[in-house]
Amino acid sequence: MGILKLRDGTELFFKDWGTGQPLVFHHGWPLSADDWDAQLIFFLDKGYRVIAHDRRGHGRSTQTDSGNDMDTYATDVAELVEALDLRDAIHIGHSTGGGEVARYVARHGRGRVAKAVLAGAVPPIMVKTESNPGGLPLSVFDGIRTALAANRAQLYRDLPSGPFYGFNRPGSKSIPGVVDNWWRQGMMGGAKAHYDCIKAFSETDFTTDLKAIDVPTLVLHGTDDQIVPYEDSAPLSVKLLKHGRLKVYSGYSHGLLTVNAEELNSDILAFLRE
Repeated sequence: MGILKLRDGTELFFKDWGTGQPLVFHHGWPLSADDWDAQLIFFLDKGYRVIAHDRRGHGRSTQTDSGNDMDTYATDVAELVEALDLRDAIHIGHSTGGGEVARYVARHGRGRVAKAVLAGAVPPIMVKTESNPGGLPLSVFDGIRTALAANRAQLYRDLPSGPFYGFNRPGSKSIPGVVDNWWRQGMMGGAKAHYDCIKAFSETDFTTDLKAIDVPTLVLHGTDDQIVPYEDSAPLSVKLLKHGRLKVYSGYSHGLLTVNAEELNSDILAFLRE
């Protein structure tokens, strides 16, 4: 584990375990590198070097009141990659982290990135616009902002207890430890950074980034994703990628990297070994 002081003084927490080809993991909102526990242990055991950071404003990194936008997130990753001198790396992002991967690889990754993986990822763009009529209305994200400002602790209990992991579906059984761990990770971060990040993950248009990515990219998504709806995300991203491949999980939720870790890890490993 380590701390990298960035160009603006922000301290970025990261884990760096093992040797071999580097895998860089990018977490979702409002979580931390800990959300990748099931992947870090699995891929470390397979002989990879695994690296995961807490995005600025999240987890153990500085609770920044500025720079909470996708351009800055990607630049932060570029600094981390340079500091660790990572080459032939594979970047794996979930949800907001998928957007971070897309922007980083497109703008900073040339010569350093071998492949990319986007899981339940926010690209191409989440919010409904004239060019994205299938997106979610802005009012959805305004509602999340209102709930966060009013009672962040309760919001961070409600999301994992319900739509994030699909525990609100008939027949689904909640996993209390998973819910508690989501809440723990969320409450470690800064309220201002989390508030700003809602705009970053919902309104950033990654169309140009996806078109610019020239490395093999695996796109993974569950059809019952209630956070990043499948139809307006993964299939559209694959069409924009030069070397994109889509893997669809019928009935899986947004939290598939945790509740379906065994299958997800196996599919990612197969892609890495090709």
